[in-house]
Parts: sequence; C-alpha cells; structure tokens
Amino acid sequence: MLTSRYTAVALAVLAVFAVVVSACTSPSRSQEALKVPADAELAPLFAVPTSSGDDFSLAEHQASDGRPVFLNLWASWCFPCREEMPDLEKASQRFPGIAFVGVAIQDSRADADAFANEIGITYTIGFDTDNAVNADYEHLGLPASYIISSDGVILERIFGKVTEDVLADKFAKYFD
Repeated sequence: MLTSRYTAVALAVLAVFAVVVSACTSPSRSQEALKVPADAELAPLFAVPTSSGDDFSLAEHQASDGRPVFLNLWASWCFPCREEMPDLEKASQRFPGIAFVGVAIQDSRADADAFANEIGITYTIGFDTDNAVNADYEHLGLPASYIISSDGVILERIFGKVTEDVLADKFAKYFD
C-alpha cells in the first residue's frame, strides 16, 4: 500500500514536470504549426516604433501582410550602412513583393531619422529603442541583413554592405 502511494505521487510529480518542461520549451509559434523544416531557424519576433509614428511588428506583418521580409540592421554613424541605403531604397522599389524593414540599432532616433530622410527612404524604418532587436539578431557588425520567408524562417544572413544587384540574385534564389 505504501509503494502504491509513492508510485502515485511519483507519477503525479512526473506529469507536472512534463507539463512545465513542455510549456517552457515550446515557442510561441511552433515550427510544426508553420510547416517549416525542423532545422529551420525562426526569425525572432520583434516590434519597433517607426518613423511614420506607427509600430512595426514582425508577428502582425506575418499574420496580415504575409510578404517575405528583408530586414536590415543599420546605424547613421555606420559608413557601409550609409553607402548601401540608396541601393536598398532602389531594391525596395524594384521588389514590392518583399517588405523592406530597416531597423536603426545603437543609434539615436533623431540621427537615424535625419539620415533616412536625407536619403529619401520610403520603406519602413524602425528604431530599436530598447536594444531588443540588436540582442535577438546575432550579427558581426553593421550593416547586417536577414532574408525572412513569409513563414518567418531566416533564409539567409548577409553581413556587410549589399547592392541592389546582389539582392536581386538572392531574391531570385528564394522567391522565383
């Protein structure tokens, strides 16, 4: 009788442990639910204030817009970032089926906004005001870009400056 009590208690503890472990290890959007390969890396979700006064949320974008995302991390003080921005603007016009989102990291909002306005950027510009995007997206320095599928999978990381033609080749690889 004593062993059956211990067995019942042990089973109850194991069941609670299994539920806790499952809850702690299950991401908010499972790869199974998104129908992506098990080894695929999901893009970290984020929300940032934008230069237009709205917020950009990757989760909301995926739920409502559904276009793939070209995410570019940059700063106004970064010389290669400044060099690539005109090409990114051209590419955003050339590929309307891809949502371009530039997020200024490690930068003041005023400086980043002034630079984006100077270049005439028309795609979404966000500001990493709480350093969350910088922390979640591993990079080796700026600029750093990520091609993210409509399912939220990081298809490619690009470290360093890119051109419109390089992006055309990469987009053709993933989206044509």
